[in-house]
Amino acid sequence: MQKVAGSLFGLAYGDALGKPTEFQDYATIVATYGARGPRQLTGNPALVTDDTQMALAVGEAMLEAPAITPAATEPLLRAHFLAWAKSPDNNRAPGMTCLRACAALSENTKWQHATVAGSKGCGANMRVTPVGLHPGLDEDQRAGLAQLQAGLTHGHPTGLAASELTAYACWWLAGGRKPGDLLDALRERAGSQRTVYREAWLGDLWQRSGAGSAEQFIAQGWDETAAALDRVGVALRAGDFDGDPCLATGEGWIAEEALATALYCYLISPDEPVAVLGRGAASSGDSDSIACLAGAFAGAALGMGAWPAAWREQIEYADRLARLAAAWD
Repeated sequence: MQKVAGSLFGLAYGDALGKPTEFQDYATIVATYGARGPRQLTGNPALVTDDTQMALAVGEAMLEAPAITPAATEPLLRAHFLAWAKSPDNNRAPGMTCLRACAALSENTKWQHATVAGSKGCGANMRVTPVGLHPGLDEDQRAGLAQLQAGLTHGHPTGLAASELTAYACWWLAGGRKPGDLLDALRERAGSQRTVYREAWLGDLWQRSGAGSAEQFIAQGWDETAAALDRVGVALRAGDFDGDPCLATGEGWIAEEALATALYCYLISPDEPVAVLGRGAASSGDSDSIACLAGAFAGAALGMGAWPAAWREQIEYADRLARLAAAWD
């Protein structure tokens, strides 16, 4: 079913559909595209944003790694993030946190000092999907790498927790977990990991925060992310799915809201993947990040066949997405 391809291409498709709506209010989006949001890729290629570019950076760093360990992956992630930062294609309204952190990383600074310690922007988890799709990781590798790739730029514990759950959502859906069981599984993991600080992957990052202990530091992130998941449950039970999804679960500029609103857009109609993308793109917040994560979830569950066949050749970076998918599908 090509679950890895479905998820990676779904991320890019959502990113491309959300790109033109990211800085528009909901009324403007509806006036242009209708209440269902954009449903057709435009341009040849259909351009994506820094969300897909950085997801490829993470995935390609993983492909090059001789082993998935902190020592092996951190230098490769750093190198790929710096290559992205310097690329002439990095002209898609990149996040300031990522740019600031990359500037510090370029000086060979210890990454825990380069990161923007107080930021939990969605740049932490918009790019983590490849970590969720790698078929050969154990629990510590998947959780640790999800947090490490976030921590290189976003040092807030909520960015770490939301990134781990985003990766696990993709992993579980690709493995066949039913969409209706996903939210409870994510809540359970948030509870079980609440005081687990992965020192081997994060080092002394917690000391940048002013928290009294590593456990106190990471617990804040899990608590904030769990609260965002609770809002998804409330919104789904309410059953009123019309209008701007950001009003229910947040605008998505911060990591836990990007996860929550993407989950909400996906779980409303998990068997209608193009509708999921349109709903994510028709949002008043960080539309490209919301739609790209929602697309990653839908594609992980349904595989490459979920998407219109013509889109595969139309999307920007199709060759790089296909190479990454071929390695893991």
